[in-house]
Order: sequence, then C-alpha cells, then structure tokens
Amino acid sequence: MEDTIAAISTAQGVGAISIIRVSGPESISIVSKIFSNKNFKDAPSHTIHYGYIVDGEEKVDEVLVSIMRAPKTFTMEDVAEINAHGGIMTTDKILELLLVNGCRLAEPGEFTKRAFLNGRIDLTEAEGIIDLINSKTDISRKIALNQVGGKVSNMISKLRDELAMIISNIEFNIDYPEYEDIEEMTVDKIKDNLGELETKINEILKESKNGEVLTNGIKTVIIGKPNVGKSSLLNRLIGEDKAIVTDIQGTTRDSVEATFRIDNLILNLIDTAGIRKTDDVVESIGVEKSLNLINQADLILFVVNYNEKLSSDDLIILDKLKGKNYITIVNKCDLDKKIDDDELDNIVYVSALRDTNINDIGKKIKELFNLEKIETTDLTYLTSARSLAILRKVLDSVKEVRKGIENNYPIDMVEIDLKDIWNLLGEIIGESYDEELLDNLFSRFCVGK
Repeated sequence: MEDTIAAISTAQGVGAISIIRVSGPESISIVSKIFSNKNFKDAPSHTIHYGYIVDGEEKVDEVLVSIMRAPKTFTMEDVAEINAHGGIMTTDKILELLLVNGCRLAEPGEFTKRAFLNGRIDLTEAEGIIDLINSKTDISRKIALNQVGGKVSNMISKLRDELAMIISNIEFNIDYPEYEDIEEMTVDKIKDNLGELETKINEILKESKNGEVLTNGIKTVIIGKPNVGKSSLLNRLIGEDKAIVTDIQGTTRDSVEATFRIDNLILNLIDTAGIRKTDDVVESIGVEKSLNLINQADLILFVVNYNEKLSSDDLIILDKLKGKNYITIVNKCDLDKKIDDDELDNIVYVSALRDTNINDIGKKIKELFNLEKIETTDLTYLTSARSLAILRKVLDSVKEVRKGIENNYPIDMVEIDLKDIWNLLGEIIGESYDEELLDNLFSRFCVGK
C-alpha cells in the first residue's frame, strides 16, 4: 500500500456529477499537478477547493476538489476526491491525467480493502458495505447498516471476550496447581460457561437465518403437476408474461426464474416443469430437476386445481413436501369445486386467470416467516455465508470441548482447543485472515469503492 490509487467512484455514464477518488501517500500532490488554482501542500484537511482540471494549458473541466488528510479518512490515507461534471469523456480524461501523473488504477474494492488493512473497518463491516450497496429493501438496508456501524462486530467481540475469560480461568489452574480445591470448581465453571456460550451461538445462528432471508431473499419454487397454472401464477405475481402459458401439457420443460417483492421480503421465484410420469426424454429431465429443487428451496408454492380431485401425481408431490416450508395454492377457484382439501395445509385459494386473491399469497408468506415480528427486532445479524460457516464450525468445536471436559481431558489440551476457537471467532471480524480470502471478498466490490 505504498503506492497511490485512483478510480471513478460513481456509475459511468451521463449524469450531473462524477467523482474520481484518489488515495495514498502522493494523492494530494498528484492532484495538485493537474489543478489550476493552487498547490494543496498547506491546504487544511476536509476542505473543498474550486478550480479547473488542466492538461497543460488546456482546461479539461470545472471541478471541486475535496482534500482529506490521514488518518481521518475512509482509507486512513491521504485522500483527494475530484467532483467533476458527469460525462464519460470528461471523467475518463481526468482519470487518465491522474494515471499519467503517478497514480495506479485501483483494483475492485481496493479503497475498502485499504480501509480494512489500515484498521478503519473489520471484515464484517466490509461485508456490510457490500450488502448496503446491494440492498433491495428498506429492511435489508437497515441490516447492512448495522454491520457497517459495527453492531455485528461488537456481538462477535463479546463472544471472544467471554471465551477469553474461560481461557484465563484455565490458565489460573495451570499456573497455581497447588490449589486443588479450586481446580474442581473451575472445571465445573468452565462447563457452565461453555454451555452458556453454546446457547448464545445457537441463538445467533437461529436469528441469522432471518437475516439471510431478509438480505438475500427466499428461494421459492413453484411446484405442481402439468396444467395447474404454475406459469400463469408466476406471471401474475411478477406482473409480466415471463413464462410461456399454453393448454399443452409439458410446455414448461426447464425452470424459469424471476424476482418478486412483498414489502421487505424478496422472493426469488422459480417456475418448474410439471411433475408427472412421462416417456418424453427432455420433459423427464425437467421433471427430475423440479423434484431436486424441492430439497433446495426455502419455500415451496404447491399448486393444485380447485376443479379437480387430487391425482396420484399431486399425492406424490405432497409426500415429498413433508417437513418442508410450503404453501398450497389452490388455483382456478372461479370454477366448480371438486378438490378434497382436507389433506392440504396453509391453503390460499386463487384464480391466476382472474387475478383473484393473489395478494393473499403474500400475506400467507409473511405469516409463515413471521415477517412482522422480524421487522421489529434488533436486526443485528450475521448474513454472509463466510461468517455463518465459521460460526457453525465454532459451535461444533465448543461442543467437542465440552465433551472433552466431561471425559476428563487434560486441562492444558482444553486450553489449546479454546484458543483455537477464540482464533476462529477472530476470523469472522478479520483479526486473522489470509490473502486469498481478502482477494475473494474485495473482488465483489466495484472499482472505485
């Protein structure tokens, strides 16, 4: 991080303003070389200066330049930001001048990476920035903002502090073995403390499922036999004719994906091939894919016909839905009722053709996922797959240590295992990391962030 980087931080295209960001030890002096009015050597931090970007004697653009000196910047380095008139050619020209005068083009996410490496943010806060940029609902924005603001980091740091106390108790026993009466009491205390830690981790993992749902959306699969109106339902939910609808069985042979929003909940919808026995090779591949998607889905919309009795195909699907989150969509309720719905749960009666009761599907989903209760909670969740995977590993390790204590493992071995768990928790917030992890994480950012 000895060099100075530059990149366009706003979306490229025609707009009112473009921002070109520069960070590094030479950022202020390099910008001075292409600014008309003054040398910024003595300019106070966090000041804005009016003038022109110039290429020799030629004026390139009328700009405002923000000067921010280390360490009170996002990257904790000297930073200059050029606010130019929006436009592709002008913005690219200013960036070109910066590169010619000593800057290097920033890699994706490199500004945020420098903020992390310089101690300005930790990894959960960095992941929160990504989530904030990508948030599609107000509630996912709030969850991301809690990460950016350090609430998630504080939650993990408290777990580490509690674990550090347990480790210090063990070290006391190792350092003062002559206190035999204290050793037995301390082992019991360790077991109790680990039990409390296990409970807290389980609670975090449970609550974080809500965070995953609200941030990433619900993978929702529309399942049913042919000609029950799955594609019509998808089209009605998203408000456009994305899936092909015909009276011919087997029309949908591969999955069709779309996104549907219910208040603060995103449904990632997948319309599947109708499930039935078939000799058609292509259709049978689609059927097999539909059956596999049942096991991958967070929610299943099981569609049946109001004007037909449950068929053997319906019953096969119903059997596969046992133990799953599903809603039964009884379609074509504008026709005469023939279905026996006593065997069905979480029923919503609709007519996709007539647009009848379609909004009731959203109400049922909110009820099933307890969305109203979720929206009133603290919204401090782990949402990244990386963090959750580490925390699950921590939970497994804590359980193993408790078993070891119950089996009278040597106390110094228990201490080593607990220190490994403490380090694992540190990986969540970036107290320890490897370069490949950082490269993968920050490559998800756009250039200029």
